[in-house]
Amino acid sequence: MSDTTQATALKSVLKTLIVQACDKDCEPGAIADDEILFGTDAKLALDSLDALQLSMALQKKFGVRLTDSKETRRILSSVDHLAAWLTAQGKTA
Repeated sequence: MSDTTQATALKSVLKTLIVQACDKDCEPGAIADDEILFGTDAKLALDSLDALQLSMALQKKFGVRLTDSKETRRILSSVDHLAAWLTAQGKTA
């Protein structure tokens, strides 16, 4: 599988995970890779409870822990950032 195909597959898995973990009523495909996920300006408007639910889902699915709150905010800011971080951790879809 090419790196591009692998990255696309990972992002697709992450979008589905975000929608499920945060109980959002939207299609995973409607989330743009570079879309801001958290805050009042974000389309999904995820909050701190969503961040906790998402980090727990990531731990369950990928076996990763997000412990530093400042770093977690950066990692979870978009699907692109999250996919890049997981890839750097050696995690793939």
